[in-house]
Parts: sequence; C-alpha cells; structure tokens
Amino acid sequence: MLGELIGELHGKRTGRRVLSTTPGFKVEVSFEDSGKLLGIEVNEIVSYWAEVRPDGSLYGEGQGIATTQDGETATLKGQGVGKLLAGGAVSYRGAVYYSTASPKLARLNTMAAVFEFDADANGNTHTKSWEWK
Repeated sequence: MLGELIGELHGKRTGRRVLSTTPGFKVEVSFEDSGKLLGIEVNEIVSYWAEVRPDGSLYGEGQGIATTQDGETATLKGQGVGKLLAGGAVSYRGAVYYSTASPKLARLNTMAAVFEFDADANGNTHTKSWEWK
C-alpha cells in the first residue's frame, strides 16, 4: 500500500551515453535535480542505465546521492521499468532504497519507496516518491 508522498524533485538531464547496441540498446543517463525529501531541501546527482527489452519496454537500475543544504547525505539505489516516448522522452516506475548516517534523513533507512520518474524530450526531469507500506 502506498503511504505518504516523501519526495518531489525537478531537474535536468546532464548526460547520455550509449553502452551497447546489440542485441538491443543499453544507455547510461545522468541527471541532477532538487526539491524536498522528507520535507527537507535536497540536491541529487543520479546516474542510471537502461536497456530495451524484447517487447520494447525499458528496464533500468540506478544509484545516486542526495545532499541536504547543510551537507548531510544519503545514497540511493533503485530499479524501474519504463517506456520510451516521443522525441526521446522517458517514463519510469519503480522502487528505490536509501542508506544514510544523517539523523535528519534516518527514516529513509527503514523504508522502501516507490517512484514515478519522467523526463521530457528536452531533458527536464520530475520525480515523485512515496513510502511503500
């Protein structure tokens, strides 16, 4: 069951790289975003790889770092499935797990979060995350 909305961030894709093209394509994508996580202002740097599956859908795995305004950090790892949209836009849904020594963000250590991640054709990103209860 979905719990409370724990995060909403907006950002920009900062890079893309083709990792392979056979039998299907596999790409690496990086983006930076900012917003609130557990009500705390954070900046994130995230990289993920994604590959096309036989049915045309995408599967990907990523990792990143969230940093608070006063320098506390949390790392994240996630997996998701998605689809390629017009103009190179993408849409993913998946789960993410955090690890932190930050007292402010410690609640993240004990939860699984589910996310919606969308990037438009211009590389603008929007992520929403909910606690998975």
